[in-house]
Order: sequence, then C-alpha cells, then structure tokens
Amino acid sequence: MKTSDGFTLNAESDISFTTKLDIPTTAKYKYGVPLQTSDSFLRFPSSLTSSLCTDNNPAAFLVNQAVRCTRKINLEQCEEIEALSMAFYSSPEILRAPDSRTKVPITVQSVLIQSLNKTLTRREDTDVLQPALVNAGHFHLCMNVVLEVKYSLTYTDRGEVTKADLSFLLGTVSSVVVPLQQKFEIHFLQENTKPVPLSGNPGYVVGLPLAAGFQPHKGSGIIQTTNRYRQFTILHSTAEQDCLALEGVRTPVLFGYTMQSGCKLRLTGALPCRLVAQKVKNLLWGQGFPDYVAPFGNSQAQDVLDWVPIHFITQSFNRKDSCQLPGALVIEVKWTKYGSLLNPQAKIVNVTANLISSSFPEVSSGNERTILISTAVTFVDVSAPAEAGFRAPPAINARLPFNFFFPFV
Repeated sequence: MKTSDGFTLNAESDISFTTKLDIPTTAKYKYGVPLQTSDSFLRFPSSLTSSLCTDNNPAAFLVNQAVRCTRKINLEQCEEIEALSMAFYSSPEILRAPDSRTKVPITVQSVLIQSLNKTLTRREDTDVLQPALVNAGHFHLCMNVVLEVKYSLTYTDRGEVTKADLSFLLGTVSSVVVPLQQKFEIHFLQENTKPVPLSGNPGYVVGLPLAAGFQPHKGSGIIQTTNRYRQFTILHSTAEQDCLALEGVRTPVLFGYTMQSGCKLRLTGALPCRLVAQKVKNLLWGQGFPDYVAPFGNSQAQDVLDWVPIHFITQSFNRKDSCQLPGALVIEVKWTKYGSLLNPQAKIVNVTANLISSSFPEVSSGNERTILISTAVTFVDVSAPAEAGFRAPPAINARLPFNFFFPFV
C-alpha cells in the first residue's frame, strides 16, 4: 500500500490495470460499419428523405459513395454555417479501429477555387479557409464556400484505417444561386494495392474480362477480387486434356469472345459416383463462381441494384442403375447497345449459367470409361434494330365548294 495526498492506492492494482491497457485490441472495421472519430463518427452529408443535405449521416467503412444534395442557406449568415466551412470536414480525427486510441488525422491534399464564371484555380497551400461575406454594391457575396468534398481513405486487410486524405472545391456564392448544391464523395483504397483497371468506360470493350463478384449477404455491396482476370473464369483446356490435372487452372471470360473448353475424365469402378460428381462440379464452377455481373465495364460495387444477377439452371437426364454426372456448363451472356447511335456502349442485360448433367452406366470393377467435360460461353446481341425517326406526313384537310365541278358533275 502507498499513500499520496490522502488517497490510498494499491500497487498491485496499478500494475494489473496497466497490463490490461497494453493488451492489443482485436477490434476492426467491418463492411458497412460507421467510421468512428474522437468524438462521434465521420459525418458524410447526403440526401435521405428529400434533396436537402442531412449532416448526421455516417460514413460507412468500404462503402464508396458520391452524392449531391441541396442546402438552404441565409447568405448573410454564411460565416456562421459550419457545413460551408473547410474545418467542418477536415477537423475530425478518425479512429484507426473501432474504440482504438490511435487517431488518424484528415490531411487536406488540394484546394481548388471556382470563380463566379466557373474558372478553376489551384491554391499552392492547403490552409483551412473560412467563409467570408463580402458586399458588392447591391449584392452580397460569400467567398470560400465548400462546394465539393472528396475523401480518400486508405485501409489495411486487417480492417484498420491508416490514412485519410481530403480535397476541396471552394467557390463564391451569390444570392442568385441560393439554395446551394453541394457534392460529396468518399472512396476507399486498400494499402499496398493498385486500383483495378476498368473493362470499359462505360460500355464493355471487346477482349477485356467481365467484371463480376458476389454478394456475401443481402444489403451488402458486391465483393470483387482485385485481379480482374479472376473474377469470372471457366475451365482451362490443355494439350493433355486431363480433368484431374486441371483443378485450379482457369481462363477468364472475355467480353465478345465465344469460348469453349473441355477435358477428359476417366471413370473406374473404384471411384464412388457421388465423389466423382462433386469433383466434376468443382472443376466446372471453380473456386468462388460469381453471383453477379457488372452491366458496364465501370460499374461501381456499391450500386448493387444495377448489377445483373446470374440465373442458374440445372438440367438432368435420369436413368435407372446409372451414375449421374455434370457433363457441361453452358454460359450465355446477352448484351445490348446502349446510348447514342453515334457512340453505342455495350451493356450486359442477362447472364445464364446452365449446368447439364447426364446419366452414365455404372462402371464395373476393372473396367474404365472416358467421358468429356466441357464449358461453353456465348455472347448474344439482343439490341433492338435502330429505326430512323421521321415526322408524320401532314394531313391535308381541304374543303371545296359543293358546286366546284359544276356543270361537269
């Protein structure tokens, strides 16, 4: 026991308490969890029930967003409105992990100034500016008003935020443009990784891989692998054509390319039918076969409702005293030309994966049978034929006098 200023402390308790604080936390951010700050959560203004900006909307981990909303302001009080100031967005400190003591400051990387005639000027410094009300004759102007905010957050595969960058677009607002429209963006970039190249912008480009992924649970975004050539794959053919040697060897599905691959599988009486059927399914589907395909080459993972679900169909032909095995996987991709006739963009509208199973006689002991396992991908253009637009010919409604042809009629 030790005493200090009338208070009695227990030395053993102090040591035990300090040891508990040094234990590393296992908490991590998960998809969709609000990002915590030192006092609350990172605010990401957005429009909820109307077009007006709501400042109490939290920014969610790994949810990329880009929104526009309107803010009604009194121009004479613009200096007092927090949402118009840079400090409102740059001052919070994000917690590295939920309930963590480590704070990640938000660093302002660039500041662009937009004049009243829409010209842009980049400031050399990134100092935090405050809105300033200026009288210009009979008009009031408010300078250094936040028009656009762009967050760029870097995270690790452990679910921790390591860096937070911020870019601003400031402008001058007059009484003519009130109410004010603001734009907010937030993007997440994994540490030590490169951005995934696009397969088109916006429409798919022939020869580039299909963008695909899966939805882990309802309400979440689309999860994609960073290797775009592994997002949608089929069985890869080799010269040996041995199915058992092809497990894990895949080839990407390229837009506009009709593809066909296959291999041969030897059946013996020593292998149970159920075991062989499961093995063949794993070969055809591969590891992590996607559930969704992006309609465009630059579709965002958070826009789940825009993605095209893959329709799975199973066909089987049963016979008595036979072994039923998957024999083929047929994938059909329907696409259409979207947009202007001068520059149409390729858009995927439907994807079907048809697993066809056939029945084979049971192989007796000591005998062998060889079957062919195949995969086919076809692209079908379902674009409606373009029709030239012509105006309807004018209707002539001329009335002649009743005796115009007299005396001939």
